[in-house]
Amino acid sequence: MELNTSAAAERNKQPILAELRQLLPASGRVLEIASGTGQHVEYFAREMPGLAWQPTDRDDADLAQIDARRRQSGLANILPALRLDVLEQPWRMARQVDAVLCINMIHISPWETTTALFSGAERLTAAGAGQVILYGPFREGGLHTAPSNEEFDGWLKEKDARFGVRNLEDVEAVADEHGFTRAHLARLPANNLLLGFRRR
Repeated sequence: MELNTSAAAERNKQPILAELRQLLPASGRVLEIASGTGQHVEYFAREMPGLAWQPTDRDDADLAQIDARRRQSGLANILPALRLDVLEQPWRMARQVDAVLCINMIHISPWETTTALFSGAERLTAAGAGQVILYGPFREGGLHTAPSNEEFDGWLKEKDARFGVRNLEDVEAVADEHGFTRAHLARLPANNLLLGFRRR
């Protein structure tokens, strides 16, 4: 199978990894939501071999791509991809995870997806230890952090009125409702943020 490649994933994987090294334990299990091409999970699994990585997606074509990439990589710490639609609650996951990682999803999905993400993470993580890690563009105090993000937000809303660059404070409020407090904020290239939320 010919593997699809995301140029954005290639650009941002190293800055994201640097933050993950600070946030994630040396061993444990990470659930990635909306894994897409599987480039991130392959790279992170190679660089952080003590962790077991569970990729997911709701799209069958992407699931096939992820598993093809997993087989090609030969990495034993990437688990077979699971079909997961964040909005289909409760998630059909049997085991708890140490962290839920979601890269570039909440702005290209309805707001309900963000709520469902934290709801699912609350069920799958341990109190006092579980994490949700988000990466993508965000508004702060209702304002865009760069003209390019404002243009991107307009393009997203033209595509689907339910999409858009989310306000950081709104995401923090939803996280709080589900027992998570933001403990980490990193400003990464291309006006993106990486946010770490820890379960209380």
